[in-house]
Amino acid sequence: MSLDEFGIIRRHFVRNAAVRDDVVAGIGDDAALLRVPAGHELVVCTDTLVAGRHFPATTAPAAIGYKALAVNLSDLAAMGADPAWVTLALTLPGYDEAWMSEFMQGFFRLADSCNVALVGGDTTRGPLSITVQAQGFVPSGQALMRHGAQPGDHVYVTGTLGDAGLALYLAEQADAELRQRLDYPEPRLQAGRALRGLASSAIDISDGLLADLGHLLEADRLGASIETDLLPRSAAFENAIRQAGADAESLAQELPLSAGDDYEICFTARAADEAAVMATFAPLDCGCTRIGVIEQQPGIRCLRANAIAYLPAFTGYNHFGDPDG
Repeated sequence: MSLDEFGIIRRHFVRNAAVRDDVVAGIGDDAALLRVPAGHELVVCTDTLVAGRHFPATTAPAAIGYKALAVNLSDLAAMGADPAWVTLALTLPGYDEAWMSEFMQGFFRLADSCNVALVGGDTTRGPLSITVQAQGFVPSGQALMRHGAQPGDHVYVTGTLGDAGLALYLAEQADAELRQRLDYPEPRLQAGRALRGLASSAIDISDGLLADLGHLLEADRLGASIETDLLPRSAAFENAIRQAGADAESLAQELPLSAGDDYEICFTARAADEAAVMATFAPLDCGCTRIGVIEQQPGIRCLRANAIAYLPAFTGYNHFGDPDG
């Protein structure tokens, strides 16, 4: 079956399911007309996924659709926002009915679970890439920001680190749990909401802990010491590392520090609020781990047991930091 641009939008973007009551006009007009609730600020983010750069060629279409939305919702989570609406722009090498159906199934799987409405989009022909813009709300004055940390604040991360990076490293040998973390990351929306009024700063981990923590520190011209042995690693990660042979020690240290695609939240909070942080996360599925402390001296210092300095081989992903950028 061959469809033109508008046929693709009608077949795959338009839903018969009930839409949010804050969508005045969605797909079908030149632009969406949306209602922002009183007492809230609008949070907007955009991410693009490019084939061969952000996902392997063998990635299932449903996983690509899910992840295209998840990476944006992760940004909203790091701002403490409640997601509301998204737009989707697809560049396709050609129309494939089965691929599109699976892609949108994955996209709407996450959208429906998070009460997110698709309110606009576009399609064009070219190398496969997906751009999503997400919008959400946060109560006025309560957004989490990259700036705001102070020397002495504790540094925390949600969930576990390095799983997606290890899945990429192992490729076809990665087990199902690691592959799930790579293909279907869970935006930490509940954690972001819980951190309103508690975190002094926050950022989501998409390019690796060191890279993204570095962005947070740059906002206030501060530094941090990180205890690498405290970095949370999943049971699946530990099991795979035990089978990794000669590279095991290096992978165990490097991936939680520098591998991208974790989509956890790195945040800071006052040292006096540690008990409150732990109590806040006790009922949440993801949990959180204190991994370091904010310092006045710029830069990130990685320390192993007994305060032995560790120099990472990599500091995270940079789109334009390699010859192929």
